[in-house]
Amino acid sequence: MTERKVRVRFAPSPTGPLHIGGVRTALYNYLFAKQHNGDLIFRIEDTDSTRLVETAEDYIIESFNWLGIKFDEGVSYGGNHGPYRQSERRDIYKKYVQQLLDDGKAYYAFDTPEELNKKREEIENFQYDASTRSMMRNSFTMSAEEVKSLIDAGEQYVVRFKIEPGRDVVVDDMIRGKVVINSSILDDKVLYKSADQLPTYHLANIVDDHLMEVSHVIRGEEWLPSAPLHVLLYEAFGWADTMPRFAHLPLLLKPVGNGKLSKRDGDKFGFPVFPLEWHDPKSGQTSMGYREKGYLPEAVINFLALLGWNPGNDKEILSLNEMVELFDLSKCSKNGAKFDYVKAAWFNHQYLMQIPDKDWCPAFDKVLREAGIEATAEQEAEVVRMMKTKVIEYTDGLGNKKKRNISFASDLWPLTQFFFVTPSSYDKEGDKFIRKNWKEGTADEMRQMLSLLNEVSAWTVEGIKAVIDPWAEQTGIKPWNAWRVALVGTGQGPDMYELAAFLGKEEVTKRMNNAIAALG
Repeated sequence: MTERKVRVRFAPSPTGPLHIGGVRTALYNYLFAKQHNGDLIFRIEDTDSTRLVETAEDYIIESFNWLGIKFDEGVSYGGNHGPYRQSERRDIYKKYVQQLLDDGKAYYAFDTPEELNKKREEIENFQYDASTRSMMRNSFTMSAEEVKSLIDAGEQYVVRFKIEPGRDVVVDDMIRGKVVINSSILDDKVLYKSADQLPTYHLANIVDDHLMEVSHVIRGEEWLPSAPLHVLLYEAFGWADTMPRFAHLPLLLKPVGNGKLSKRDGDKFGFPVFPLEWHDPKSGQTSMGYREKGYLPEAVINFLALLGWNPGNDKEILSLNEMVELFDLSKCSKNGAKFDYVKAAWFNHQYLMQIPDKDWCPAFDKVLREAGIEATAEQEAEVVRMMKTKVIEYTDGLGNKKKRNISFASDLWPLTQFFFVTPSSYDKEGDKFIRKNWKEGTADEMRQMLSLLNEVSAWTVEGIKAVIDPWAEQTGIKPWNAWRVALVGTGQGPDMYELAAFLGKEEVTKRMNNAIAALG
């Protein structure tokens, strides 16, 4: 038997923004496809017409373009198995719905929402199956003439799959092993709705995967309960020999507590759960995105890849090519992965440290402009060089004060204001650094420094250092902390000679005179 070509698919529903869990699913499909020289298909599952959001499809495509996940065929990519948008495949699905009806493996049902709700009230844990279908309005309880008459009259109906009870259905999962479900617990799922002439996910998914020659279905754990139904549908169509292999990925879990990661968790702890900023056209609300937060796409990909998959070594920083080489579905965890947003920031720090200082500038410039500061790209890159290895303090979602490395360009602003804004006050009472380093006699020492600095002809790090260091060594004065107070206003900042060179002689002179006047 010839081995099938690996073909996998990612098939989101455009009912809202792409969740970060969906990004991980797409990434794992990408890694698996590339490792096996296979194809990755991008399909849009838009059969739930009542929940579609007009801007969602473009948002999803833009997200993958930013992340660098490339598809081989599908919506906006083209290919030989289209159309790839399910709403454009209505006639294809009707053919297969009719096949199931003709084979007696599906049936018409005319129950109204009110009738279904009434039955749920009458029967505890009601489900539409072999034990209850005889109580309902369907083609088992109605004559063929009556069914035809209702359809001809335009009465709305659904087509349900006929589940035969008492059979053990085996799902051979590449992550979880053999999963056995008895068909008696399955209900007769709706496969088609006459109201919008569209199939449900269950039918469209099976038909599309078959016609698009999908060899493996890699999807989230939340779809595992649907897998037995999909096995039965493949068999009902006579496609058991070409049924794809399943792999159900573990859930992404809350950072704290139990349950699936949600937008509410992101809002609470201050991290995004969407790849790009999302503007909800219905509510008008804006949700933060990884791109706008300042994440590099490579960092997001690296972080997500290790949430639920172990490459088998201790290396954490992996290029996309390395991930492709190492990826193994059998090394994916069966258990959910806690979403460690602090680790995500750590990954971004690692990747930021690898890029040139000038590449920080677009994001840093945006931060400066929002604060009313205009600077040249050269100035911004110089500030980045001096400050990018500093540590910042932050408060987590539980109110705890913590420290971390600079992980985003936006982290720089609280640490770099003094590069662009002259200190307006010196809080000697409230600032221990000032109190410790500005003492009686300090003002006289600063005046001596000023007179020396006025003589510096080459205002560079080397030129300033050549004048101040010999004076400090000769007099025994250690002026650097007091000088920091004068130029910065507190005890932070880079090397003082580098800072002075950046500020320029005029600004340094002004700040030192301000400090002498304010602190005495």
